Amino acid sequence: MPFAKLPFANHKSLIVLALTYWLYFGQLGVLVPYLGIFLDGRGFSSAEIGELFAVITLARILGPGIWAGIADKKGNAVSVLRLGSFLTVATFCSVFLFEGFWGLTLSFGLMMMFWTAVLPQLEVITMKSVEGTKASYGLIRLWGSIGFICLTVGVGKALDSFSTETPVIASVGVLLLLFVTTLFIQAPKASAEKHTAVGSIWQYAKQRPFVVFIFASICLQISFGAYYGFFALYMRDLGYSGQQTGLFIALGVLVEVGIFLIASRLTARFGVWNLLFASLLLTALRWYALASAADSMAVILLSQVIHALSFGLTHAVSVHFIHQFLPPAFHSRGQAIYISVAFGFGGAFGNYMAGQQWDQGANAYETFATAAVFSAIGAASLFFCKRKHLM
Repeated sequence: MPFAKLPFANHKSLIVLALTYWLYFGQLGVLVPYLGIFLDGRGFSSAEIGELFAVITLARILGPGIWAGIADKKGNAVSVLRLGSFLTVATFCSVFLFEGFWGLTLSFGLMMMFWTAVLPQLEVITMKSVEGTKASYGLIRLWGSIGFICLTVGVGKALDSFSTETPVIASVGVLLLLFVTTLFIQAPKASAEKHTAVGSIWQYAKQRPFVVFIFASICLQISFGAYYGFFALYMRDLGYSGQQTGLFIALGVLVEVGIFLIASRLTARFGVWNLLFASLLLTALRWYALASAADSMAVILLSQVIHALSFGLTHAVSVHFIHQFLPPAFHSRGQAIYISVAFGFGGAFGNYMAGQQWDQGANAYETFATAAVFSAIGAASLFFCKRKHLM
């Protein structure tokens, strides 16, 4: 067990954090790959699916900043994390009350608004908890990938036997367990050095390294619109079963586990700029491979291996960059800007654009080729910032 040599208190605290990551990303493994299938089962068109994805993703723009501002000012990230988890499961249950587009949009939008309180606080708590220990952020975060794998495969298999309502039913159980787990999270001990916010976070956010980093992250998330919204439907149209689709998605996350174990060493060795550039470029190749040769299982498997870089490595180095570039007093708000702007705006635009292009699968090539273009633009944008400024 990787935590075995830590003191008992730290041991217990880090295990609870690992379990929280397991459930948080496990929930993403339940809903994100299969939300399109759920909505398709409710009779939504591909354009409506893309629009709903876009609308609910917009909640990620406002939510993180509001919650992170509260957490930074009150200095109580744990309470914000718990409140967000509780309100997430409470509002998500309203999915069962609505059938139409706007009713479901309201349900998922409210759920997403409160959901955005969870990850930025969890990242900050984890980074502070591993300081001064033999553990690392990647060691804790990898359990999120394991949770994603377990629940993606499980729900994919269940879809072969049960209705398209399965993802939302499973989500309620996972979200409830997530809230219960947050009740056992302990706030990390405060540093002996008191961190006081001086000035505004925008004096840092407007600097070129941060602007370039955010722009590249936006491009990456735009490119993920096709994958998040339509990969499962794409695989179904190509004749793959729900279990096979779950295994494809799980493979992508499985390779993340290995990346998270070595992410800290890779970052120290190659730096943020080099790792982001390589990941964005290979992600562009990944999307184009899916666009042009997805009828080959070998191509699908290879593209899923690249997911370790597309998501795993880019996320790990992004968290590292924010933690190093911003003063401690702005860590929560820095994570919030990253999540709200990159995942919120970028994700919403990517989902909407993919939905407009998809046309019930008739334009699969064009949709994934467009995703490849945006990822390549993100890679090229890094040349507007010197390597030494993005470390």
